[in-house]
Amino acid sequence: MFMRLVQFKIKTDQLSGLRQEYETVVVPALGDIDGCRFAGLIHSARNPDECMSLTLWNTPDHIEAYERSGKYAELLKGLEPYFSDSSKWKIQLSEDSTLEYAPVPEEPVVHANPIGAAMDNNAPGQLPRDTMYLRIVYITIKPGMLDEFRTIYNEEIIPTLRSVQGCRIAYLTESIENREQIYSVTIWDSQADAEKYETSGQFDELTGKIRHTFSELFQWKMELDKQVGGQTATSEDLTIESYAIVTGRNFDLK
Repeated sequence: MFMRLVQFKIKTDQLSGLRQEYETVVVPALGDIDGCRFAGLIHSARNPDECMSLTLWNTPDHIEAYERSGKYAELLKGLEPYFSDSSKWKIQLSEDSTLEYAPVPEEPVVHANPIGAAMDNNAPGQLPRDTMYLRIVYITIKPGMLDEFRTIYNEEIIPTLRSVQGCRIAYLTESIENREQIYSVTIWDSQADAEKYETSGQFDELTGKIRHTFSELFQWKMELDKQVGGQTATSEDLTIESYAIVTGRNFDLK
């Protein structure tokens, strides 16, 4: 199974309209496409202008067929009125040789990654609006440690998450471009359930089981932070992003 994320920036006052468009046009369209198992619109808890469309697919061939069919471009065009203008500007000469400045629409960022482990605790078909919560943990691991990381995730982390209140779905996805980049994606009944999991110490306990697979830079940063009491973020840091699930549907449960 593959996870595809399409990330884009929106006009913050247009979230309601975007949700309506996604719910009434995008979700039904994706439900009719061969190989698509899930589609959801998620909204960043930290950056109110950031949204993502998250879809799950049987194989990368299904994703490629979807893109080649022109349906992706058609659906994306329907969402464009809700996208924010890019902060990038195009400078060009007009017909009378004066300089013109025009905003350039920012292209959505697309990631498609294989899923190396999965858990599904009775995921609902139609997702409740504005209640479910999604967490993505970005991790950089040492070269050659992917198999060990995946084994621990399957044998220890997923069984624990299965018993955690409110945790519905857990996916481990692996970057195609960078074999050392891992994403742990979990979907929760509510933000309160996800925060309770973090503050209970369970997240730290599970992280401890796989910490030895993290990049040396990340471990060094952790030790440095303990000594100086600061927090340093780098491209190889463990990063947690949280999102509200605005709307979505599990097509396996039609």
